[in-house]
Amino acid sequence: MPANFPEIWLGRVIQNLDTADQATFLDRVAVLDVPVTQINGGAMNELNKIYVPTTEFEADILINNNTYPIPFQTYDDDTIEITLDKYQTKVITLPDDQTIGSAYGVIDTATKGTTRPITTSKNKKAIHSFAPQTHTTKTPVLEATGGPDGLTDATGRKILTYEDVVAFGRMCDDGDWPDENRLLVLCKAHWSDLLLDRKRFGDQMINYKKGMPLPMILGFEIHKYVKNPIYTAARVKKPYGSVQEPTDREASVAYYLEAVTKKPGVTRQYFTPAVINPTRQSNDLSYRHYFVAVPFKNERIGAII
Repeated sequence: MPANFPEIWLGRVIQNLDTADQATFLDRVAVLDVPVTQINGGAMNELNKIYVPTTEFEADILINNNTYPIPFQTYDDDTIEITLDKYQTKVITLPDDQTIGSAYGVIDTATKGTTRPITTSKNKKAIHSFAPQTHTTKTPVLEATGGPDGLTDATGRKILTYEDVVAFGRMCDDGDWPDENRLLVLCKAHWSDLLLDRKRFGDQMINYKKGMPLPMILGFEIHKYVKNPIYTAARVKKPYGSVQEPTDREASVAYYLEAVTKKPGVTRQYFTPAVINPTRQSNDLSYRHYFVAVPFKNERIGAII
């Protein structure tokens, strides 16, 4: 086995974590250009943190001013501290004869069961974080109505209609969302609802293919994801990983693109070579990966249930 086995495998796993199971709703979300601060690096209580400068400062504008000297206005700002989520695998045991050499095909085959679950978990946590906790003017949560006729599906759930999307767009207007760069990430049920409305939505939804431009409906760039957050009937988001009860609804999530961000942190590989592991005679691997995707503030994010 090459002496640089651990470094080659770690480099390939980091690359695959960036490309496995991509969720389109995260593609255009900007990566924060700030350094990651490691606290207790490599220890069990290690933390990855970022510090984000932010401000609500806006200069006062003088129109047709004829009074001098011009008054001073003091600039102020603040800093948001964000702790990255930690994703860890259990220890993976790889027999020596399965890890001879460092060809990418061997590495990818052996570790795809690691990179894919980590990336899937990151995507699920991201869409949950982008969804508001409850309804406010700045974080609208709309309950689908089924339209003028109160249409429902076979389970009794009121379907999402054209009128609902129009109403949600007005709620976003009231919350001071800019007109451009509004994204709507549809859950499975709402995707099907709009797909069935062939008159107003169907053709656009059918043309949704990888590599094709994303549909634009009523000012929203449309995405689809299959693990969206769960809300109660009272329009309150349930904690991440909650079980869906009969009265709960999976939500479609909306956000203004510049209201959210993402940041990858450190990826660590823990490795014990087979040569010093006589009991199992296997190479033991595990991974720790840090990542976060969050809104900057509790505003310009919303949901439809």
